[in-house]
Amino acid sequence: MADSTAQPSRSRDLDKLLLRPGHLVGPNFEPGAELRDDIKTYAKVLVVGAGGLGCELLKDLALSGFCNLEVIDMDRIEVSNLNRQFLFRLEDVGKPKAEVAAKRVMERVCGVDIVPHFCRIEDKELDFYSDFSIIVLGLDSIEARSYINAVACSFLEYDSEDNPQEETFKPMVDGGTEGFKGHARVIVPGVTPCFECTIWLFPPQVKFPLCTLAETPRTAAHCIEYAHLIKWDEVHAGKTFDPDDPVHMQWVYSEAVKRAELFGIPGVTYSLTQGVVKNIIPAIASTNAIISAACTLEALKIASGCSKTLSNYLTYNGVEGLHTKVTEFVKDNDCLVCGPGVLIELDTSVPLRKFIDLLEDHPKLLLSKASVTHRGKNLYMQAPPVLAEMTRSNLDVALFDLMDKVPKDIVHVTGTAGKSGNKQSCLRKLRVAFKGINGVTEMGMAGGA
Repeated sequence: MADSTAQPSRSRDLDKLLLRPGHLVGPNFEPGAELRDDIKTYAKVLVVGAGGLGCELLKDLALSGFCNLEVIDMDRIEVSNLNRQFLFRLEDVGKPKAEVAAKRVMERVCGVDIVPHFCRIEDKELDFYSDFSIIVLGLDSIEARSYINAVACSFLEYDSEDNPQEETFKPMVDGGTEGFKGHARVIVPGVTPCFECTIWLFPPQVKFPLCTLAETPRTAAHCIEYAHLIKWDEVHAGKTFDPDDPVHMQWVYSEAVKRAELFGIPGVTYSLTQGVVKNIIPAIASTNAIISAACTLEALKIASGCSKTLSNYLTYNGVEGLHTKVTEFVKDNDCLVCGPGVLIELDTSVPLRKFIDLLEDHPKLLLSKASVTHRGKNLYMQAPPVLAEMTRSNLDVALFDLMDKVPKDIVHVTGTAGKSGNKQSCLRKLRVAFKGINGVTEMGMAGGA
């Protein structure tokens, strides 16, 4: 009896959305208790990031009726996290964020199952991401957002007239905070602009002239960037700096302190070193809570149709009071990520090795160290070594044969793209068409390799 009386109060506000019709509901909304049960049973949500925003998202989603949750994060808990990442305690320092966050929410919210993944987002295969109904982002880097955006867009399929097919949509809800500012955004690949369509929304990172760093440092940040950008290469020639390696970060901090003492500059701390090197912006707990609430509501709208979603961006500025606005952006039909895919025309005799080389020289891709998959099958994998060894023999086989001799199809490639010194992991969808097979030459091959 205790459970039956407690349940209505716990879902009272949720029932107001799911059990009755309204004027703003989606076209497929069917109110009723069955809808609430279906969300608990069938909706599967992935939360990417278990930091300040990620902790709030896990809690809000669990309390909003989502019972099948998973969370992925590569970081461990630090003392500096405890002021705003409320799921963590002092005794958790050093433990994986994803594992502790999942455990804490399941302890407090009955009936919720949260599976944690302590790893990099790039470590998961595409099949892992394909299982989720909605992906919710609580990330703090542009690179990570770009990668997950490309993953979600890779599931999007187009028909013969380049119209997106609804059954292949993988909706995302992206949240982000910077001090008193934040945003919530809905991305439905093929319908709304994807992250890459509007990459211009993000301001360029602050860069310091190298001459200032080397000759006339004036701030603590100058000393840190000197140690990071100049001193590291002088001492560790050929060794790549890893911002997620605490040994590397401690070395930069120590060198920055020496530099600051030499020029009489105060203020170099380990936390500031992390912030400068990783471009971390101070977080405020209340902003995380507000943005998380907005993101969770959007996820609930997508899962249930109880209301129309954002069109398609909400910004919040706590300094100016509770200032919110909604702005609609336009999809880029030529986007390399959410569009139909870069079209590559090949002869049937081209081996996989040459195809991978072509990707590096393609003006739209500039993709190096590429791994290639086709319909879930690994054609060639650069890593880990065991997969590289297993798939190496495919390099000298014609791609046409590896793709089961289909005249045209989608392949996915993962690698690094960008100019020297500013490369990042990315995933691209390619439309590969073979010349002279079933009239492929009539498709129009502008932009082919």
